[in-house]
Amino acid sequence: MRPVAPHLPPVIGHRGAAAHAPENTLAGFRTARTLGCTWIEFDVRLTADGAPIVCHDDRLDRTTNLRGRISRLPLSEIRCADAGGWFGDDFAGEPVPTLGEALIACRDRGLGANVEIKADRGYGPAAAAAVVAAFDRLAGRLPPLLLSSFLRDALAEAAVLAPSVPRGMLFRKIPRNWRKIAGQLGCATIHAGQDALSAPLVAEIRAHGYPLLAYTVNDAARALQLLDWGVTSVFSDAPDIIVAALAMDMPGARRGALR
Repeated sequence: MRPVAPHLPPVIGHRGAAAHAPENTLAGFRTARTLGCTWIEFDVRLTADGAPIVCHDDRLDRTTNLRGRISRLPLSEIRCADAGGWFGDDFAGEPVPTLGEALIACRDRGLGANVEIKADRGYGPAAAAAVVAAFDRLAGRLPPLLLSSFLRDALAEAAVLAPSVPRGMLFRKIPRNWRKIAGQLGCATIHAGQDALSAPLVAEIRAHGYPLLAYTVNDAARALQLLDWGVTSVFSDAPDIIVAALAMDMPGARRGALR
């Protein structure tokens, strides 16, 4: 039996609110909340010493002032990185968060957390185990959670270690055997790239009882179209744009909120 999907809003802040603040930082999470988000998505991967940190890329180069592969650097070195200065002077000195810090920040700000597991090839299960261990350490102090990943081995490990935590399978394009994959992994949600979605495909997924989450949607008209098709939530770097569009289109907002 698959776990029940959490109640999800029509708009989820992507990597916090990546158009308005440095992605995957606590500043980005705070910004997302001020822009009207009640859920955010962020990425987690392991350092060389097995610590789960919040970062999308496998290297630090793009989003910090340091260089190097995260899986080859210890947490102590990564904690010296500036993860905000590249985005703007106002964010200079923003650290790379640990998963624990990110979860506490979400809880304190009333944010649900879609935690996406990233890993080097073959390390999906180890990453999932570290994520679940962080959940266990914060038992009773966690925000609403949804785990997701492109990595089937990571989701399979999470299903064993934390079967009650809802899981979402990430696809760039929905394959024909999506139901088999989701069923084998006990997934509660399906996540897909928005460019490859169509109204019939959305209807098919929803007819089988799966909430469908689409990434990454920064155009208001496209977001409204997807929600009208039956998409449950859209991930957005600029959630304020989508939130404002929904406020002006109340029927669409109600439809999205109920899915």
